[in-house]
Amino acid sequence: MIQNKKLGNSSIEIAPLVFGTNVFGWTTDQKMTANLLDQFTDAGFNTLDTADVYSKWVEGHEGGESELAIGKWLKESGKRDKIILATKVGAEFSETKKGLSKKYIIQAAEDSLKRLQTDYIDLYQSHYDDLSTPIEETLEAYDSLIKAGKVRIIGASNFTPERLEQSLITSKNNNLPAYQTFQPEYNLYDRHDFEDNIKPITAKNNLSVISYFSLASGFLSGKYRDQSDLKDSKRGAFVEKYLNEKGFRILKALDTVAAKHHSVPGTIALAWVMHQPEIAAPIVSATNPEQLKELINATTIQLDTEDLALLNTASL
Repeated sequence: MIQNKKLGNSSIEIAPLVFGTNVFGWTTDQKMTANLLDQFTDAGFNTLDTADVYSKWVEGHEGGESELAIGKWLKESGKRDKIILATKVGAEFSETKKGLSKKYIIQAAEDSLKRLQTDYIDLYQSHYDDLSTPIEETLEAYDSLIKAGKVRIIGASNFTPERLEQSLITSKNNNLPAYQTFQPEYNLYDRHDFEDNIKPITAKNNLSVISYFSLASGFLSGKYRDQSDLKDSKRGAFVEKYLNEKGFRILKALDTVAAKHHSVPGTIALAWVMHQPEIAAPIVSATNPEQLKELINATTIQLDTEDLALLNTASL
C-alpha cells in the first residue's frame, strides 16, 4: 500500500517516488515517454518533476522539450487530474530569459502552462536563487500566480541555507506565500551538506524535502565500477568523481544488502533515501520500463536496522 505524504502545510499529497523527467524529449522519444508515464501512474504514483529549461544543454535543443513531451501525454492520456505536476523557473534560457524577477516569473509561468497544456501548476519551484532580485519581488510574483489560480504552492531548489531561511522569514514578515518544499541533492554518497546544513531549516519550518540525484548520477546503480565502464556512458563525466575509496565502500555495502533482499544496488540505494524520515520522496529517472520497475521496487523494500547501519557506516 503506497503511503502518500503531504507537501509542507498544503493539502497536496504525493506518493513516495517522484518521476524526474529531464530525459523526456532527450533520451526518450514521445512513445517511450508515454509508456513510462503510464507505467508510473498505473503503479499508483502521481508526481512528475520537470523544469522549463529541460533539456537546453543538449545540442540543438532550446529548452522546454520535457514540458512539451509531458503536455502531449497529459492531453492524450486525459490523466491531468491524477497528476501532481511540479516544474521550475529561474534557470538560464538566455541572457534575457533567466532569474526570479516578477516580470520574468509571470511570463515563464505562462510559457510553461502552454507547453504543459494545462491551466495550473501544482508545485512551482525557484530552480536557482537570484541574488539580483529582492526576495519580496519573487514572492510577490508567486502570490499573483496563486491568486490567479495558475499555481497551487511554491518550492525552492539549490538555495543556500541562509537564503532559504531568509526567504521563509520574508514570507512571514510580508504575508506572502512561503516555500512548502525544498529540493536538495541527497544520496548515500552526498548526504552531509543536506543533513548538516539544510535539514535543520526544513525540519523547523515543516518543508517537505524532495531529493534529487538519489542515485548519484547513476553511480549507486552499481553499473560503474571502474574507468572502463564510463567510456560509452553519457553520464561518465558526472560519475567519475565517485570512483574512489568511499564510493567503492558504499557499492560493497549496497551489494551485500541487495543480495540479502534479492534485489539490485540501485533499488537499495533508493530504498535507503526513502527510509530517511525527513525525505518526502526522492526524484528518480528512467529511460526504459525495466529501469523504472527496479526503481518502483524500492518502495516495497523494508530495510532493517542492520541494513541501515551497514549503509550508514559505509557512507560516512
